[in-house]
Formats: sequence, C-alpha cells, structure tokens
Amino acid sequence: MRFLIPLLLLLPLGGEAQVYRFVDENGVIHYTDQKPRNGQRFKTIRVKCRGCNWNRAVDWKNVALVTDAYGQEILRACDRYGVDESLVRAIIHAESSFKRHALSDAGAQGLMQLMPDTQRRFGVTSPYTPSQNIDAGVRYLRILLDLFDQDIRLASAAYNAGENAVRQYGGIPPYQETRNFVDRVEILRSRYSRALL
Repeated sequence: MRFLIPLLLLLPLGGEAQVYRFVDENGVIHYTDQKPRNGQRFKTIRVKCRGCNWNRAVDWKNVALVTDAYGQEILRACDRYGVDESLVRAIIHAESSFKRHALSDAGAQGLMQLMPDTQRRFGVTSPYTPSQNIDAGVRYLRILLDLFDQDIRLASAAYNAGENAVRQYGGIPPYQETRNFVDRVEILRSRYSRALL
C-alpha cells in the first residue's frame, strides 16, 4: 500500500485513474500507472481522486503559489516567446497544479495540458517532458495573445476552449468551465505578479 501513495499523486485531473496491479516472479506486488508488458498478468484498478476534480471549491485567492518549480524551462520559454512569467505560471497552476503527469478526461497532457492536436502542431514528441510541454504551451499562448490583441482574458479563454470558440462567440464562450478557468487564471496571474517581484 505504501507504493500506492506516490502513485496517487500522478492521478489525472478528471478525478479517476487506472492503476495496474501485478505480482512479479518473487511474489512482490507492484502498482503502476503504466500498463505492464512482457506478458505480465495484471489487474486493472480504478481509483477515484476527489481532490483531483477541478469542479471542487478552491479558494484561488489563497491557494499556495508555486514560484520555483520548472524555473529554467518557464523562463527560457518566456524569453523566447515574450510572454510574462506570471501568466505562464498562472496557466500551469490552473491547468495542472504543476503536476507534470496530469491527464484530463479530454486527453490534454502535462503541465500545460496540451491536446494531441496542439502537440502535433508544435512538434511535441514527449508531452510529459517539462521542457517540451512548457515550450509548446507558451508558444501557443503567444499566438493566442497576438490573435486577440494581447487580451489576456480572451487568450486564456482560447487556451481553454479553443480559438475558434472565442471567435464564434465574439468573446469568452458561455461555457462554465471556460469562465471559471478565465477567472482562475486572472486571480493567479495577479498573485504571481506580486510574488515574483
């Protein structure tokens, strides 16, 4: 059971994960989030994670900030694409809470929750590698900021719901998830701006 605790930290944000349990030739029980190979017999276990559901009530004005994780990767991408670090940290915090193995129900992966189409668009071959994930996410964010005249709220909405949805509605789409995301990013960006001074 002690091996299961660290594994639970890798649960996807959607609230449920598949964990695989198998017993090796020495009778030792193993738990993993990767489907065992080499003919190993395994049992699939579904694990609920109440704390991983973004619909839960979170006080974004007081939640602990993460100001040091992935510093080099974030600063490198921010410098390369001219995006403010506080916005990038806010997006990562809102998307994955800085969990590099985050996986959404929709299939978004990694720190910046890149969808497979976005990964292909920016040549991401390893979405859980922080440097690749952050570089592609920040590059996409730069495109969205330019597309929506540097309007952070519209760029955030497009990051969450897609640029076509923002165009279609002429602003933030009427999706509760997207509206919550935009508000969350705005709160976190303001707090990160003060914290990173």
